[in-house]
Amino acid sequence: MGAVFVGVRHHSPACARLVAATIAEQQPAYVLIEGPADFNERIDELLLGHELPIALFSYSDDHASWAPFCDYSPEWVAIAEARGCGAEVRFIDLPAWHESFHDVSNRYADAELRYAEVVERLCAEFAVDNVDVLWDHLFESEQEPRGLAEYFDLVRGTATADVGDAAREEYMARWVRAAVHDAGERPVVVVTGGFHTPALQAMLDGGTEWPEVPERDRGASYLVPYSHARLDAFTGYQSGMPSPGYYQQVWEQGSRRAADWLVESVATRLRRRQQPVSTADLIAAHTQAGALARLRGHEHPTRTDVLDGLTSALISEDLTQPPPWTRRGTLQPGAHPALVEMIGALRGDQVGRLHPSTPAPPLVGAVQELLRTHGLDHAGKVSLDLTDPAALERSRILHRLRVLRIPGFDRVSGPSQGAAPQLDEEWGLRPVEERLAALIEAAEHGATLPEAAGVALERRARHAQLQDLAGILFDAVLCGISTLSGRVKETLNEGVRDTGDLATLGHVLSGVLGLWRHDRLFGTAKDPLLGAVIDTGTTRVLWLVEGLHGGPAPADPDRLRAMAATRDAVLHAKSALSLDVADVTGVATRVSDDVQAPPDLRGAALGLAWALGAQPDVRKVRSIAALGDWLAGLFAVAREEVLASPELVGVLDELVSAMDEEEFLVALPALRLAFSYFPPRERETIAATVLAHRGVAGDARSLTRLDTDPVVVAEAMAIEQRVDALLVKGGLA
Repeated sequence: MGAVFVGVRHHSPACARLVAATIAEQQPAYVLIEGPADFNERIDELLLGHELPIALFSYSDDHASWAPFCDYSPEWVAIAEARGCGAEVRFIDLPAWHESFHDVSNRYADAELRYAEVVERLCAEFAVDNVDVLWDHLFESEQEPRGLAEYFDLVRGTATADVGDAAREEYMARWVRAAVHDAGERPVVVVTGGFHTPALQAMLDGGTEWPEVPERDRGASYLVPYSHARLDAFTGYQSGMPSPGYYQQVWEQGSRRAADWLVESVATRLRRRQQPVSTADLIAAHTQAGALARLRGHEHPTRTDVLDGLTSALISEDLTQPPPWTRRGTLQPGAHPALVEMIGALRGDQVGRLHPSTPAPPLVGAVQELLRTHGLDHAGKVSLDLTDPAALERSRILHRLRVLRIPGFDRVSGPSQGAAPQLDEEWGLRPVEERLAALIEAAEHGATLPEAAGVALERRARHAQLQDLAGILFDAVLCGISTLSGRVKETLNEGVRDTGDLATLGHVLSGVLGLWRHDRLFGTAKDPLLGAVIDTGTTRVLWLVEGLHGGPAPADPDRLRAMAATRDAVLHAKSALSLDVADVTGVATRVSDDVQAPPDLRGAALGLAWALGAQPDVRKVRSIAALGDWLAGLFAVAREEVLASPELVGVLDELVSAMDEEEFLVALPALRLAFSYFPPRERETIAATVLAHRGVAGDARSLTRLDTDPVVVAEAMAIEQRVDALLVKGGLA
């Protein structure tokens, strides 16, 4: 009888119903489905009895992709119906690791951009906003969709298949020809994306041999739990259909009851957020949705009919952004609460679960055994003394899981990049449903936890910017992984030598210094490559700051961080430097005296020289312009020296006291930044010094504690938040 083609839109209930009806009517010998042919020998794994949604996850050395299935996916329905009627099931598409899928992360994502022109013309013809609304109008609103073949013919007739599509279609056509030949007088049902259907129908002449499945050197495919949240186009998935929670209801109960469910679900979610939703509002929403459906020619309200009705009934003020169902995209910050809850209701909260007998990659079992062995398989807090070898090993396990983005392992405190050494660490452990899926997907990096974490970091390092490399190196050390460190350090050193970005340089230098100073914990003592990065970075910072000129400008915390890192390099990693302390002090002194240098940099340079032993001339402070910015630089680099100098504090008190109101208000932002470098206890020390300088007896703590009514403070903060919101709304932030 030949091939019976059913072109579908992925994740469409209407197409799923059509597939089921076609297979039931045809009773075919074969059902051929767009899916990875290398999984054919394991199709029985799909029928173990999972709770959907799930996905077929495939990975190779340089690529990973997903083929998701939910209850109403046409491909899933095709598998179930085929087995029900005794048909042979075959996936007929190229494997996910094939070069045709190099830029594809989701196999069942309809790439509407390939036929955007015809969709735009159809949307204009039917007066709808986008392809999703068009699809609902033409097909999902009908109990028995008509005109699907004509729609896909029109779409394909205006689009050109790229090289990847052409290779896939040629491969799928070989399966179709072989199955038709093998089936004899019985039909073959072919279920593929509608974009491919017209091309396959035109390729039925040719060889009838079963095609071989391409082989790969490395990689595997496994089933993973999926969720409605991951399927939803409004959260970023390139889905064939958005709003999986809503279409689940359409599949289970039909369009009319799904519309009622959506209204009730949105109302419930808004009420949980203490948003007022009256019975009158719900009646108005139902009435509006029904009227819009009749006006648009729908037998029952569609998704957009209901959403437009809810928007009309529940939102009276102007929206700061268009509703996301009028376009394809994610909600932006500041969206109206009703819109947020509508998208949440549309998304649904269903989370898939795999049958216990489902095969899993070795990494899953390896991690579960490590967690049991090291007492990390429970919920609660874990405190670790990193000087204890057993605790350090537990820390490394947790950091490897963190690097792999396995949820449920939250670091509360511990050693951090660029900070002073810390010898303890605290974690919070919690059970998370998504953990199994994350572990399965992390298996693309390796079969053991150290291997997987190392490969993940190495892949991040390949494309990382200079400012990120130090963080990757720090993560590798925390994980106890040394395989990538040498290569990353060499790349760091080259980048540091060539960069002209002082902010990035300071970030990298402080990060590498953190590793140098954590040597007792992580074994990085006297590491020659780290030392080379520190030496090169310190020299580069000094070279850049000596040539930096410019008028008064707000203090730059990034370049101040670079100056503080230079101070730490001289104080804590002197053995790694090719510079003498006198050389560094000389540069610092020249910059501090350079009237053309930015004020914050002059202050930081004075602080650097002071921290290295040079005594400043306090009298020069009286001639400083832009005092607040200058102080920000000084305090960032020489905080301890300032605290120990009553003479300087006294001069600063006199200078600030001499400001008139306008001068003080101009300097206030920079002064706030400057004094933010002091913790509360040290601010009290400064206050005591000021009192002593003025010869006044009193409690320094009372000067640093706010005695304003907390209600007044809360009201002021609320006003500031409203002003910030207005600035954002007006595009002035």
